[in-house]
Amino acid sequence: MLPHRVAVLAFDRISPFHLSVPGLVFGESLPGEGNYQLLVCAAAPGRLTTTAGFELVVEHGLEALHGAQTIIVPSWHNPHERPPQVLLDALIAAHGRGAQLVGLCLGAFVLAEAGLLDGRQATTHWAWAREFAERFPGVRLDADVLYVEDGNLLTSAGTAAGIDCCLHLLRQHCGAEMANKVARRLVVPPHRQGGQAQFIEQPLPATRRDDRLADLLDWVRASLDQPHSLDRLADKALMSRRSFTRHFRQLTGTTLGDWLLAERLALSQRLLESTDQPIDSIAGLAGFGSPVSLRHHFGRAFGVSPSHYRQSFRGR
Repeated sequence: MLPHRVAVLAFDRISPFHLSVPGLVFGESLPGEGNYQLLVCAAAPGRLTTTAGFELVVEHGLEALHGAQTIIVPSWHNPHERPPQVLLDALIAAHGRGAQLVGLCLGAFVLAEAGLLDGRQATTHWAWAREFAERFPGVRLDADVLYVEDGNLLTSAGTAAGIDCCLHLLRQHCGAEMANKVARRLVVPPHRQGGQAQFIEQPLPATRRDDRLADLLDWVRASLDQPHSLDRLADKALMSRRSFTRHFRQLTGTTLGDWLLAERLALSQRLLESTDQPIDSIAGLAGFGSPVSLRHHFGRAFGVSPSHYRQSFRGR
């Protein structure tokens, strides 16, 4: 089977971190796993400067986009500077032939300049959201989320959200187990749903109470087949309902209900990919209670039924 080609756009004054994100996820797959060919290219190949004080030498020009199934624009050096028309034309052509286009962080500005996001849902770094909305009123901007997928166009918020976005792509291509292995290697959360908030008030436990809450979440992940109510978990954390709700949002950036649903969906994906358990059993193991509930939530989240997901994953 031919490798899945991922082309990453470099440019002058690029942030090395942004460029390294797709490289870490797709260019350093675990030995014997994954099937990617990663190429770094530029509209003007050759020697490029970076924001870190060293230079890059990029060998490939935009011809590298021609056979790429996925094209990633890892930010952009200046949102006020329009990308060269030759780059915009190349992205439009790639989109026309069905390639998946990804704009990480300020890379959403590049896709929007090409007109590819008109009428679509998208996101970008929260600090540039107002500027983006004013310049591209035809785009349905959601500035509060980590990443957004609309058809074969995918955009993400800034910096670390680019890792979440690329892991989401890896999960689509190779399954949850492969994405989790890469996440463990990178020492990042294995799965953050795209709808999670960009800004979390308290991303790491800061007090003994928050440590206790983090331990509680680990316990819930290991017992998703059980019912978990807000009152029961608040009691277990030795908190009032109100205090638990506040600390939970500070720690996770979301509500208990949305967090539980995301965790149960992620477990369902892993079970569908790696076991032959029937759908009824998976519904119980993941805590959905019934196959009807599993099919409903799975279809809303992923656009396919659990059985079709299993078939398509194993047919890759």
